[in-house]
Amino acid sequence: MQLVLFDCDGTLVDSAGLIHEVMARTFVDFGLPRPELSQTKSIIGLTLDIAIARMRGLPHVDDQALEMTAHYKSIFTGVRSEPGFQEPLYPGIAPMIAALAKMDDIILGAVTGKSRRGLQMICASHGFEKTFFTSRTADDCPSKPHPAMVTECCAEAGIDPRDTIVIGDAIYDMQMAKSAGARAIGVSWGYASVPDLVEAGADHIVRTPDEILKWMEIQHA
Repeated sequence: MQLVLFDCDGTLVDSAGLIHEVMARTFVDFGLPRPELSQTKSIIGLTLDIAIARMRGLPHVDDQALEMTAHYKSIFTGVRSEPGFQEPLYPGIAPMIAALAKMDDIILGAVTGKSRRGLQMICASHGFEKTFFTSRTADDCPSKPHPAMVTECCAEAGIDPRDTIVIGDAIYDMQMAKSAGARAIGVSWGYASVPDLVEAGADHIVRTPDEILKWMEIQHA
């Protein structure tokens, strides 16, 4: 039995446009310069308060970062409802998830820097409400790359980290997986570069969701 844990933003869904717009409006509302998209992409995957502090060049979360975090959360749903700011699945994700869900020896889970509400919204939008047996969010655990999201999912599923695979697009996903003792698969279609994923510890890189299925089939051969 294996546990397969998916990151969300940049792995399952393309949410950079939405996250950046909410982040940019938050910065402007606090009298700060509107950030570049590249700045926002660099922090996707981190817990929101840490991400905001890092974008402001701070090594730690201060009171303003907490205030900005609350403001971000307060406007997120409104921005998401505007045309053009939905979070579409990447091509090939839906059939790949459906195929994995049918495998008797695989348990699926999600590990994300989103809030619990954010993950629930994604699942509701794309029919994943019953897909993930276990999940951990920014509301449950320390920010990636801390290993808690992985180790807690492993404990809940009754699977050893050595039999667990983390699939993500960020260096934080790779670092989290390795810290937990799990294997790490990096996806090339997200927000970090392939060289950065490899340097962060990726055991394998996939360039399409179908390659995830092929890789899993080879592992089970």
